[in-house]
Amino acid sequence: MTRIHQGSCHCGAVRYEAELDLSAGTGRCNCSICRKLRFWGVRAKPETFRVLSGEDALVDYQFGTNSAHNLFCRHCGTHSFHRGYVEQIGGAYVSVNVACLDDVSDEDWAAAPVNYADGRDNNWRNRPVVTSYL
Repeated sequence: MTRIHQGSCHCGAVRYEAELDLSAGTGRCNCSICRKLRFWGVRAKPETFRVLSGEDALVDYQFGTNSAHNLFCRHCGTHSFHRGYVEQIGGAYVSVNVACLDDVSDEDWAAAPVNYADGRDNNWRNRPVVTSYL
């Protein structure tokens, strides 16, 4: 079920809201940045995502193809969401860090299906052979 969720970074400088459906699935990826951050994302359409405060606190880190803006708070370092464009996953997206949602219960987190993507090998639609570390 789609609903508006509230999220923030650890220190609260960056706050946002997004229309999300956790029951439709969340994602873990084995690309280099998601693996190192242990990023747990849920995709939002850019038009359903709004930064409420702290846009000026965001620092943008890009690498490789520069297809993603890996944003983090300059004060606490939290990666609350990423913005980008990857044709293989449908174009423009915002990937919200599920762990940064402020209004999700432990039970809701546990019930959210997790899909795995092989981003390391640009094989986005397929599950990596090993996922237990993600």
